[in-house]
Parts: sequence; structure tokens; C-alpha cells
Amino acid sequence: MRHNKKFNHLGRTASHRNAMLANMAISLIMHKRITTTLAKAKALKKYVEPLITRSKDDTTNSRRVVFSYLQNKFAVTELFKVISEKVANRPGGYTRIIKLGTRQGDAAEMCFIELVDFDENMAKAPKAAKKTRRSRKAATAEAPAAEAPVAEAPAAETAAEAPATEEPKAE
Repeated sequence: MRHNKKFNHLGRTASHRNAMLANMAISLIMHKRITTTLAKAKALKKYVEPLITRSKDDTTNSRRVVFSYLQNKFAVTELFKVISEKVANRPGGYTRIIKLGTRQGDAAEMCFIELVDFDENMAKAPKAAKKTRRSRKAATAEAPAAEAPVAEAPAAETAAEAPATEEPKAE
């Protein structure tokens, strides 16, 4: 039975795993997005989200606690100045994992892990309006009325294309 064995050891000793997760957390904080395997990204998410939550409260103690995990003063400064301002009103869920497929050499699942508030492409994308379902009767009644003006345009296009298609036949 695997009671209380939730933690993914990632095939590493505890010291190697802690060093690797700290390095990945520093890279994520400094670059806002990194590419890694899915298992490492999930482990990193559990590692870095409490640190980001801790950074919302900018006190000496919270800086010392975060520094004890990261051991990089530039990453701590970036976390407490830039990142904490952007995530101030977000109640958790600071990172996003986007799957990329498998790696060529060993077929490991690859993904992006990124900070949610720093991805401009996702922030600017307008949400698609929900399309409501309609019954078939309503759709067939509206379709002939909508298709009548459109029917003239394709006829003009086919007339223009007809001579062009005859020329290659002559050759």
C-alpha cells in the first residue's frame, strides 16, 4: 500500500531534488517561462507557488524564508518587487502548465511552465462568445434567407474562373 507517498521523487536523492527545484524556481522567476518535462513541472508548481504566496507579504521574515529556499538574492528581489505586484489580487494559481508533446530522444512529455500574469498572449486573447444551440427548425428557416444574397457572388466568381480553366486545357 502506498499510504502517504504523494511526493514525486523524480528519481533523485533529496538533496539533488531540492537543488534542482530551487534552480528551476530561480529560472522560472527570472525568465517567467521555462520548458521542462511534465513531471518536473508539476513538482516545480508545488514548490514555487507557496513561495509566490509568501512574497505577497513583503517582510524581512518572509524574504529570509524565501531566500532559504532559493539561495539567489536577484531572484528574491525579482519575486518580491515585480512578481508580487502582479499577483497581489490573485488567490493562488500563479503558474500554468502547457503541454507540448513528447521529446524526440526518449518520448518524455514536455511542457511549458509559466507565470500566469506575465503571458501577454493569453491576457489579450478575447474570450469567445458562447454559441447557443438552436433547434433544427429554426436553423433551416434562417438558412434560405441568408443564402439568397450569397448565391450571386459565387456565380460571378465561377464565370471569371471559367475562361482561365479552359486555357490550360488547350495546351
